[in-house]
Amino acid sequence: MSDKRNLTRAEQVRLRRTERAAKELQQAAKQATKPLVKVSSRTPTIPVMAAPKKQEHRRFNIALGLPEFHLNKPKLSLPKFSAPHMPRMPKFHANWRLGALILVLVFVTALVLAFQLPYFYVPSAYVFGNTRILSEEINGIIGVSNQNIFTVQPDELERRLRLNYPELTSAQVDVYLPNYVYVTVTERQPVILWQQNGGYTWVDGTGVAFRPRGEAAGLIVVDAVDAPPAGIQTSTDPYSPPPFIQKVYVDAALALAPLVPAGSTLTYTAADGFSWKDPRGWTVAFGTSAHDMPLKVRVYQALVDSLVQRNKTPEFISVVHPDGPYYRMAEVTNLEEIEETQEETVVENP
Repeated sequence: MSDKRNLTRAEQVRLRRTERAAKELQQAAKQATKPLVKVSSRTPTIPVMAAPKKQEHRRFNIALGLPEFHLNKPKLSLPKFSAPHMPRMPKFHANWRLGALILVLVFVTALVLAFQLPYFYVPSAYVFGNTRILSEEINGIIGVSNQNIFTVQPDELERRLRLNYPELTSAQVDVYLPNYVYVTVTERQPVILWQQNGGYTWVDGTGVAFRPRGEAAGLIVVDAVDAPPAGIQTSTDPYSPPPFIQKVYVDAALALAPLVPAGSTLTYTAADGFSWKDPRGWTVAFGTSAHDMPLKVRVYQALVDSLVQRNKTPEFISVVHPDGPYYRMAEVTNLEEIEETQEETVVENP
């Protein structure tokens, strides 16, 4: 009989496990004795690529009472990019010369379009605030019709308007793209119609004279025999003209205007100031000071009442100085009137 016998199945399994364990020990011993790779910042790191997992296909069974159908799960796969294989964006290198050239071209093109297109040319200016000066006349002075909007200078137009129209107290010019010009003006309001040496002018409340335009209601008419003293410039406006007459004179005329009798006109002379011809036959002078004008009026009324009571008709009454008013009787030329005057004197002074 042979000593060699057949191994049982259990013995064969144990033998294979023993051999597998011995091989694993040998591989571990070799891996432990293998030298390590030196790692430094200059040595490029090799990325470890993970093996893609194998996707399992699922099978779905649907019981429809029909022959068996097998539906497979749809497979959708997206491209995967690893770090070394990622697509790179193109690099742009800045060139200041090229950028400057592009800016110059854009600027030149904009200038050409701004000065060539009719879209930027002003048809005419829109005028606001004027009541006596015509809008066409103002447009003729500023001259912006058919002018390029980029060449309009508002400060120069305002200066031109103020120098050509003393009757303006202010002028404002606003410019808006593409071709709009707005002019806003403020006109002086006249209060006196000053007549002298066959001519006339309007005077506002500050004493500034300007050219009459059209009609103005409620003006105080003054017939001047002499030229009034010029006023003093007190305004800070560089374009405001110097006053034609002192403001105190204007205030005096405004105070006397309601008292002027119907049919009479306020008169100005250098000697007596403002005066008028009373319909009862005398001339009354009030001077030019406005601060004591109410007192002068009261003194004048009291003096007139006294003369009327005594049946006297003076030729001239002066209340220029309210503390020393006086009147002057008409000169007596007829002999009968002289005798009557003497008789009255004897009666009054026995």
